[in-house]
Amino acid sequence: MEIWINPACSKCRSAISLLDAEGADYTVRRYLEDVPGEDEIRAVLDRLGLEPWDITRTQEAAAKELGLKEWARNETARDRWITALAEHPRLIQRPIITADDGTAIVARSSEAVEEALARSKS
Repeated sequence: MEIWINPACSKCRSAISLLDAEGADYTVRRYLEDVPGEDEIRAVLDRLGLEPWDITRTQEAAAKELGLKEWARNETARDRWITALAEHPRLIQRPIITADDGTAIVARSSEAVEEALARSKS
């Protein structure tokens, strides 16, 4: 499994601690440095079963500068949102764990991390 993190994020650090405590086999991706491209973001959204606006941190300065709260949230606007996430990775909600079963989860709680672990074990 892979976990997308920002090391400055307390939720990311908590998720890593839980993974370590379980002896999980995972790869860390510092997505602010190793920025996912648009195709990769689309793939993760498919795995999450979410839309780009569902994983966008709308309180970030870049979101306010872009006026994201005013953007349409529909199929027509989807690519625009994905482009914004690729160009401004700080907008991506974190941490995101891609499980070995092909799914992914936004792991902001210990329960979500445990779910990702369970998915990777099955």
